[in-house]
Amino acid sequence: MTDTEVLRYTAFSADPAGGNPAGVVLDAAGLDEAAMLRIAAGLGYSETAFLTAPPRGLGGADFPPRRAFTVRYFSPKAEVSFCGHATVATAVALAERIGPGELVFATPAGTVPVRVVAEGGLLRATLTSVEPYTEEIGAADLAEALAALDWPREDLDPALTPAIAYAGARHLVLGAGTRARLADLSYDFARLAALMRRLDLTTVQLVHRAGPAEFHVRNPFPVGGVVEDPATGAAAAAFGAYARETGLVPQEAVLTLHQGADMGRPGTLTVELRAGEPRVGVSGTAVRIP
Repeated sequence: MTDTEVLRYTAFSADPAGGNPAGVVLDAAGLDEAAMLRIAAGLGYSETAFLTAPPRGLGGADFPPRRAFTVRYFSPKAEVSFCGHATVATAVALAERIGPGELVFATPAGTVPVRVVAEGGLLRATLTSVEPYTEEIGAADLAEALAALDWPREDLDPALTPAIAYAGARHLVLGAGTRARLADLSYDFARLAALMRRLDLTTVQLVHRAGPAEFHVRNPFPVGGVVEDPATGAAAAAFGAYARETGLVPQEAVLTLHQGADMGRPGTLTVELRAGEPRVGVSGTAVRIP
């Protein structure tokens, strides 16, 4: 395990000091779960991606085998079903080595196609989520979430109905009535983590609407051992599905999500909703951290 190469990339930013850092292990064939978890914990990023050979037939008979992979994601505390920023980081790391183009990842949440293109001197990756869903959150659970966040109910945006959204991982979506409310984040780590474990949530997606298709977001991530995630692709995909299903945006739209500025790591996530396609596209750049 000592000679395992761990790459470090940041996703959803062209600046190594911005976006969300992720670990990437392009050859994890010799690692078991315990070793993957130790590497992720030692690195300390919100997630690290580990690649191994794809299952037989992934991507179809005509898909080049060298562009199909099995991917697992570990936070410093546990394995997670899907991670968007580590997917983008991994796709860019692969594209730097085998060229831009189509990739396909077998993840614990399902099959995720990714397209990488060269754009303005950078590589940009677009993932297509697994099929999403949105479900209601009970009144008692919502009250507990607000208590853990120390958010008065009147600080919520009435236009954003609290709900649980999924596009590979489950996230509680809460709308902040003002940008100042979103910026003032100081929560009970243990209390929120306990609720999230009970509801099988990966993060809480806190959202302030800045315009018709522009949003500021923050993502507490205590179940991963991280106070806050700087740029969260899985939550962005889930939010896109939620926004479409609740009528917040049209059935076909491109959304811009700003995340990480309150942490000093600004990043931008682009969410694409396609007519007739329930799955959600999430795209962004990624660069290697020196």
